[in-house]
Amino acid sequence: MSGLEKGIRMDKVCYSVNGRQILRDFDLFLEPGLNRTILGVSGVGKTTILKLLLGLLPVDSGEITIDGREISRLKQRDLILVRKKIAIVFQGGALFDSMTVGENVGYRLFEEGTLSQGEIEAIVLEKLSFVGLEQTIDLYPAELSGGMKKRVAIARALAANPDYIFFDEPTTGLDPIGVYNICNLMQRLQAEGKTTLMVTHDMDTAFKVSQRFSFLHNARLVFDGTKKELLEFPAVETQEFFSPSTKSLFVNNTIEKVTEHETKR
Repeated sequence: MSGLEKGIRMDKVCYSVNGRQILRDFDLFLEPGLNRTILGVSGVGKTTILKLLLGLLPVDSGEITIDGREISRLKQRDLILVRKKIAIVFQGGALFDSMTVGENVGYRLFEEGTLSQGEIEAIVLEKLSFVGLEQTIDLYPAELSGGMKKRVAIARALAANPDYIFFDEPTTGLDPIGVYNICNLMQRLQAEGKTTLMVTHDMDTAFKVSQRFSFLHNARLVFDGTKKELLEFPAVETQEFFSPSTKSLFVNNTIEKVTEHETKR
């Protein structure tokens, strides 16, 4: 594989927990400048994929490359440098309650210690302006709505100028206006050339912002393609996902509980 390849690639990745297979020969390519959405039932291991890409979990076998660099064999020092290419917007926003909005957005920059306070403050204000929340810079997370917290989390992700941004259920719990704001921001990020990867159950959002889709079922990739191809895909698994029938009743109860427990370990 060419060391010059841009993008993030998973090649035949296997991952298991206590003998239970979470991923089996899983392939994924996150193309530069696009948004890809990973789909599948709750607990199937979608968030686990994000953790593997961040190097937070070790693969059992297979390779993960970021801009052509394989990460599983990197020393921690080198892995930290690769991780700087990536930022993640967590499902709940994951803001620090004891810090102001401005301190949250600038946190990673303050930790790195390479910029002056004035430079960091300018970046913080710029990124808060991008998400329309510059007026909240001195507020605390408890003073914000759920949608505003998500937008602050996006500003924090942008502050470090990453090449790739991961979104874990970005619209969960938001009202229609909040969902619209998040979709608008993700579309603007794409217009600026950012590459984004999303895990979500919100199909309206996925279809608005994504160009490519991956569908995960029983530890395997069963679909990779466009929206049109996905909706026309004849597999029972994808058809039941979009149009559940009586066949779906209670099918996933046991699987979800076991998998969710294991992927949080």
